[in-house]
Amino acid sequence: MFRHVVLFRVRDDVADPDLLAAIGALRALGDSPEVTQWAVELSLDTRKGRVVVEDGTFIDATAFQRWRGGEAHETVAARMAEIADWWVGDWEPRQL
Repeated sequence: MFRHVVLFRVRDDVADPDLLAAIGALRALGDSPEVTQWAVELSLDTRKGRVVVEDGTFIDATAFQRWRGGEAHETVAARMAEIADWWVGDWEPRQL
């Protein structure tokens, strides 16, 4: 299993329709056989501005690398770069 979490801090000048379109594009990235769980939501906490949370689980690190290198991900990442800054957390959960 491989986990991938991204927090997108949306720039203040981004209009709501553009933000909603970006969220839709992020959600569509979960429609991949490599993805086992996928959620994209606008954070309820707005103290630091509008933040979009992307939370995904992949079969393994190899599947994640395939997904990340895909055209769909590259297109959405370029779009997000126009409207947000982000922080990424990627890890393989420890087996207990």
